This record gives sequence, C-alpha cells and structure tokens, in this order.
Amino acid sequence: MMPDVATPKKRRKDAVPVEKGMNGGRLVTRCLQCVIMKTAVFNTKPYDEEFLRAANRAFRHKLTFLEPRLSTQTVSLAAGYEAVCVFVHDEVSAPVLDQLHANGTRVVALRCAGFNNVDLKTAARLGMKIVRVPAYSPSAVAEHTVGLILTLNRKIYKAYTRVREGNFSLDGLLGFDMRGRTVGVIGTGKIGAIVARIVRGFACEVLAHDVRRNPEVEQLGARYVALNELYRKSDIITLHCPLIPETYHLIGAEAVRRMKPGVMLINSSRGELIDTRTVIAGLKSGKIGYLGLDVYEEEADLFFEDLSTRVIQDDVFSRLLTFPNVIITGHQAFFTREAMRNIAETTLQNVADVEAGRACRNIIDAGLAKK
Repeated sequence: MMPDVATPKKRRKDAVPVEKGMNGGRLVTRCLQCVIMKTAVFNTKPYDEEFLRAANRAFRHKLTFLEPRLSTQTVSLAAGYEAVCVFVHDEVSAPVLDQLHANGTRVVALRCAGFNNVDLKTAARLGMKIVRVPAYSPSAVAEHTVGLILTLNRKIYKAYTRVREGNFSLDGLLGFDMRGRTVGVIGTGKIGAIVARIVRGFACEVLAHDVRRNPEVEQLGARYVALNELYRKSDIITLHCPLIPETYHLIGAEAVRRMKPGVMLINSSRGELIDTRTVIAGLKSGKIGYLGLDVYEEEADLFFEDLSTRVIQDDVFSRLLTFPNVIITGHQAFFTREAMRNIAETTLQNVADVEAGRACRNIIDAGLAKK
C-alpha cells in the first residue's frame, strides 16, 4: 500500500511550533510545521488503516500500512523506518528489537494497552522508546463485559437461534435476576470501576480486589476483600487486571476450588489470567456454571483472522466451543468507533511527542519488564 503523502519539510525537535485543540473531546497537540515520522504500521486490518489515516490528517506522519504481523520473518520490512506501529500479537522480542535498531528504528508505538509482547529490557539497552495507548475507551470494554454477563444469564444466544428456526419454546432459557447477586470485580482500574458502576445499577452487591483501592469504587458501595472471600461469595466474577507474573493463571485449580458452585466467570482482560484446562475441568464438574471470554491464552493464532474455512488445530479451544454455557467473542470488547478513534489519535500523538522531544506520558518504563 502507498504511504500517506507528506508535503511539509521534516523539522527536528529544536524548533517545533504547536497548537493544542480538542478532537472528539480529547486534547490533541498538533504540529503547525509537522514533525514527520516515517512509520511502518504492521498487522494492519482495514479498520486500522481507516482510523489511522483519518487521525493522521492532524499529524501528517509518513505511514506505510503492512498486512503481516511484526516477527523475526517480517522485521526486514521495517528497514529505514524511524518508527513501527504494532498491535497485541506482534512479536517485539529481543531479536526483533535488535534488527529494528540495526535498521534505524527508534520508536515502537503500541496501538494497545498491553505490552507483555515487548522485551522491555532489550528496548532499554538499545535506547529505543516504547509507547502505548493505556486507556482508549474503558467504557467499551466494560459495556462488552456486562453484555457477556447478560447474554449468558438470559441465554440470549440460544433464544436468537431458536426463534430464527421457528422454535419458541422457553425450555432451557431460564435465567436469574441480577438484583441482589454478588459480583466480584478483580482489578478496579478504569474498566473495573465502570463495570462496578454498571452492575451497581442492577442493584448487585460488589466485592472488589486490587493492590490499590479505588476511591471511586468505594464510593459506589463496593467492599474491598481478599481474593479468598471474593471467590467464596461471588455469584459472578469478572477479571480486569493486567497480565504480570503475579497474575499469570490467577484463575487456576485452587481459585476454582474456592468459588461458589455454578459461578459465572468473565474474562475480557488478558487470556493468560485463566488456566484454560483448569476452567474446562470446572465446566465439566459444574463448579463453573457459565463462562464468558473475549480473550484466550493461545489466541494469537486464532483471533482477528477469518478461519471459517479451516479446521481449528487448537484442541483446547475447540473443547471450549462444545459447552452450551460458554460464550467466546474474538477480542472485540475494545472495538467501538470511539475506541478506534482514540487509539489512532493517541498512537500518532505518542509518535509526534517522542520525535519532537516533548514529554510523552505514555512511554513504558523499562522497570515494568515482565521478568
């Protein structure tokens, strides 16, 4: 694909006139004499290109859109580009970073919040800047999470299929009132806080767990408790914490053992928070009564691609699909117009800030390396 045409002369960081203005309710710093960054955008889908091109009218970076994911096999495509733009399943390992650096790349712009696919220690050693989009639309993910809860509870997916086939029987569609149920929210940052607010609107009791208490969540009437109490008392458990070594397979055999029989488990955060094989055992025993996933720990070879004409080779994922009380969506919780617009604008703003030598609040510190 052809890159965007950039007409102004490139200016370096010693003379950068800028103006600030609102774009979609968000403060954007625009370069009056554009600080242009030659950027290779990997893992591009049509919607990525649409929103990045629209946002780039304010920045005028020189963007080249590439369909392949970034990996050791495709890193040569970035030769000569000062920045690369990548997504959650791109490989930003030590060998990839070494090759990027050798070919002149100085900035890796993640158009996502997670960064567990980046070798931060290698990036720090090479002096490369890693920037991300920490909060693109917390409401989008929170609303999708509650959508999964309601769909599982009221069997909406089954009812939809039945009615289309002319079957209006109510057998097997029995749900429960949300009112009075206890919802355990693990991770009470921006997304978890919005989930707590929404379920409080259903008159649910909220139990919360996080390493830091969120006053906004406490003001809703939520009660912070230890994980054991949350597992023991929650009718619904929803995960909204980051993937770090301490949270890898947070939901394992011991956690499931402590949960209420018939618990509903929701994960719209990171796939590796759940030990999938353990959860399958919980579904088979009935300990887990409902499972809603928007992420999966081995999703990299599945999600964001059309595999409808192929045989899925992942036997664990295929087993999940056999359960009538499981709903899986393909990592789409973030996927709203507002979120895509924010992702594109923040990504390009990050690149502009780094190139112009301005402070960028979205730079990832090497101290956060997952080691």
